[in-house]
Amino acid sequence: MAEIRPMELIKSMSKKVCMHSDVYFRTNKQTGKTTTGKLCNPSEKPDSANQIAAKARFAKIVAAVRTVLADPTEKAKLKAEYKAQNKIGSLFGYAMHKLNGNYDANGDLISD
Repeated sequence: MAEIRPMELIKSMSKKVCMHSDVYFRTNKQTGKTTTGKLCNPSEKPDSANQIAAKARFAKIVAAVRTVLADPTEKAKLKAEYKAQNKIGSLFGYAMHKLNGNYDANGDLISD
């Protein structure tokens, strides 16, 4: 596979260049390597009921994770656990991974 050496402008890009583009840029924060991808043949069908439910559940979980990260004591505890591992590359991603199992099918937090 070819190695991409982007110009300085592209090194700092992420996501799409404009809303009409189908080319995505991503920079790995740990290695600094920039990759691109293209969205091919996107679905033109409306979302199904299961997809809508999954999106709503995901939105609830993201809101709960943001609430946990807003609490300084919880954030400090998660940050210590995050720094001890090397599998997940961001604190938010680690919090999603750690807390995602604590939610039921409706996206409601299951108390421990």
